[in-house]
Amino acid sequence: MASKKKSTKKISSLKTHGVINGAGEVVEQPIVSTIRENFMPYAMSVIMSRAIPEIDGFKPSHRKLLYMMYKMGLLNGGRTKSANIVGATMKLNPHGDSAIYDTMVRLSRGYEALLHPYVDSKGNFGKFYSRDMAWAASRYTEAKLDAICNELFRDIDKDTVDFADNYDNTMKEPTLLPAAFPTVLVNANTGIAVGMASNICSFNLKEICETTAALIRDPDHDIKSTLPAPDFIGGCQIIYNENVINQVYETGRGSIKLRAKYIYDKSANCIDVLSIPSTTTCEVIIEKIIDLVKQGKIKEISDIRDETGIDGLKITIDLKRGIDPEKLMAKLYRFTTLEDSYACNFNVLIGGVPMVLGVKSLLEEWIAFRIECVRRRTYYDRNKKADKLHLLKGLEKILLDIDKAIKIVRETDEESEVVPNLMIGFGIDKIQAEYVAEIKLRHLNKEYILKRTKDIEDLEKEISELDDILKSKTRIKTIIVRELKEIAQKYGQPRRSIIIYEDTAKYEEEIEEIPDYPVTLFFTREGYFKKITPQSLRMSGAHKLKDGDEIIQEIEFSNNCDLLFFTDKCQVYKSKASDFADTKTSVLGDYVAAKLGMDEGENTVRMIATKDYKGVILFAFENGKIAKVPLESYATKTNRKKLTGAYSDKSPLAGLVFIREDCEVLLNSSSGRMLLVHSGALSIKSTRSTQGVAVMKFKKGHRLFGIEVYKEGTFAKPQRFRTRSLPALGALPSNEDNTDEQLSLI
Repeated sequence: MASKKKSTKKISSLKTHGVINGAGEVVEQPIVSTIRENFMPYAMSVIMSRAIPEIDGFKPSHRKLLYMMYKMGLLNGGRTKSANIVGATMKLNPHGDSAIYDTMVRLSRGYEALLHPYVDSKGNFGKFYSRDMAWAASRYTEAKLDAICNELFRDIDKDTVDFADNYDNTMKEPTLLPAAFPTVLVNANTGIAVGMASNICSFNLKEICETTAALIRDPDHDIKSTLPAPDFIGGCQIIYNENVINQVYETGRGSIKLRAKYIYDKSANCIDVLSIPSTTTCEVIIEKIIDLVKQGKIKEISDIRDETGIDGLKITIDLKRGIDPEKLMAKLYRFTTLEDSYACNFNVLIGGVPMVLGVKSLLEEWIAFRIECVRRRTYYDRNKKADKLHLLKGLEKILLDIDKAIKIVRETDEESEVVPNLMIGFGIDKIQAEYVAEIKLRHLNKEYILKRTKDIEDLEKEISELDDILKSKTRIKTIIVRELKEIAQKYGQPRRSIIIYEDTAKYEEEIEEIPDYPVTLFFTREGYFKKITPQSLRMSGAHKLKDGDEIIQEIEFSNNCDLLFFTDKCQVYKSKASDFADTKTSVLGDYVAAKLGMDEGENTVRMIATKDYKGVILFAFENGKIAKVPLESYATKTNRKKLTGAYSDKSPLAGLVFIREDCEVLLNSSSGRMLLVHSGALSIKSTRSTQGVAVMKFKKGHRLFGIEVYKEGTFAKPQRFRTRSLPALGALPSNEDNTDEQLSLI
């Protein structure tokens, strides 16, 4: 920190009219006080009044612009010049016309940045997916509010939200808009403040309304069942990762992978890119591809053009003869922003406090906000009806004696005494008397008064109904649910972004030639792997192992096979046998967990070697269930190293076996009972995470702890261990049965 002592340096400064006192004087002061007095107010202003959206889904600049357009009558009227809107908005937003117009452009239909634009535009408003396509000046374009803004301003004049003075106290503006649907999640919103930022992705309106309604009815509703993933305006593909989606939904943070959509025109031998991630632009992609071609990293492209026009975005890539378009796109996805990540950061101002919330928490905050809006609207309507009823009650008393009312008015000498005399004559208050005194002479007849007073009973019922609504939070929620359904039906659109799953999201890359020769694969209980050629194996002695370790699998195969290592955390790690070096029995081998980068504390339970992914895996669980899953469920189009959800986590895994064709397997329980089951009796399941079917049942306190392929001759009387129906208890081995081999279950 700088010293608190002040030091000055006098510098003579001459002007035409003489010397300026204090010019050039340098004063040292503590940096802490400078930050507190100058920087912190600025930081708070940016956070609270500029960059971070609030629960209605808008930043102050958005809200001021839309509200001024509403006050200009642009909700139902025709369009007006954008320059008029910009000029009028300056009454609320003390910024230059350029900043206000830029805000309007980003909210417009022509710019195509929002799933549901708020501004119905006419003219050139540019495009969000183009960096160089500039929008026309405000004097050339026209705009009005889009129809969906009816839901933003619904009942705004019924005291649904608070109003505050504008910057010069000449008019009022709303602090929030009473949005009738969760705009905060329907349209994308990005803002960079001081020390924090906000980046909210968009969701499908229909799905959001359905999810919010379901959440109102059931606070424990699983939002993923009605809201599978975000939805982006560009119509790009979403690479679905369940863990990432869960993270975004729970914490409001996470990185969602987006991928461009393309078609291959065989006749023209070209690729047409029709949508790109909303985080990039056409120019950035084209420049990157040109750069890759110049560097020699991409040799398959002969030409690239931006053919974006009135039909929308289109990037055309001409291919050289004989090029595989899928392999080329796999490269482009890797090297360019044709595949990009959207970093979610759901930072929203709640009651003036910035909070990062997950989707469910954000919807719950919006529901609380909307409940208050509907409650205030209902209270406003109730008071208005009560005021009208009060006037009609006074008018009803006049009905009893119209002549008396006329006589009071005629016999009153001074005008100021008319109201007091009516109050005395009929026992009504001042408001009612004023109302009666203002009735025209032509209306002082029974027909008019009867017409006006016949609504008293209806008004009383309506007020009673509104009172009941105010007392019941459930009824207010019912109103909100009904409005959400109406909005979803009126403005809902099909999803634009297609969801694709990670297993099928990547294309197979070029595979270099792998030398193929016979090898023997060894895997130990401690997780060590050895790959040894037959010649080396013949010349070697005993295996070198860690103390207490033993070989649990020995498989004769070839060098270019795939290896699948199943772990105790419901995951499978994939590798090539060629990724491991040939070794000898005199070495420990490769420690698989370190080689494949397994999670901390994760242990391998089984290794499977395959080339064609034929056959099935039998997963045996401690609760006695067996899942029969085809090995092809683990085949992917890429060299992915790790697959989550390899098998069910509902019960601990007791063991697994890989079989190429149906055979008998032996189950062993902790009670000592054994059961022979033919795998053909079990149906194949299409999903990896299936719980399977119940095969073995136990007495209380016991469990299944082993499964192996049955070897003929293991039992003297194997029929004892077979059963006609499943699940079954199994049988205890007799003295005749050879149990030595059964103790080697793995």
